[in-house]
Amino acid sequence: RGLTEYGYDYYCHFVGNGITRLVERALPEELRTADYVAAARRDFVDYYIDHIDLHTKPYDGIPELVDTLYRSGWKLAVASNKFNDGTRKLVNKFFPDIRFSAVYGNRDGVPLKPDAALLRQIMSECGSSPENCWMIGDSGIDMQTARRACVESAGVTWGFRPVDELRANLADNIAETPSALLRLTLL
Repeated sequence: RGLTEYGYDYYCHFVGNGITRLVERALPEELRTADYVAAARRDFVDYYIDHIDLHTKPYDGIPELVDTLYRSGWKLAVASNKFNDGTRKLVNKFFPDIRFSAVYGNRDGVPLKPDAALLRQIMSECGSSPENCWMIGDSGIDMQTARRACVESAGVTWGFRPVDELRANLADNIAETPSALLRLTLL
């Protein structure tokens, strides 16, 4: 679209509230009309779904962590603000041997995190209650979602947001490495 490009640090603050908000934040104020945002969003999704995994990979230690939790009997689920097809594509590519109980991204009719509706839906489908559930995430939005759903939270410091944001949003636990997260969850 010939618009201003931003560096990585800007995008760390643009993401987290779904694609529509990402597009809005990246656009100049004068282009933030409903029609232009919708068209730019369609362009983004069309491009992104075909390229979503080119520069994306799990953080170091995450495949092993997920495998260990799965083999330990945890019901694993993904609750993302990334669009649903993209979320499923990444999970299927990077964790093909893990049977997730639920994998959901942003879908029509389901509010984005930090609304707890998606997490409550996942708990219901998994037959879990809040006292038996953890929300693990790398942003304040994830910590807010956990608090709203009354579940234990673990903020991880290797994501795209700073640890201060996790603390400011009342993370119950902070994990600096996948092995530290494993120690927390398997206690």
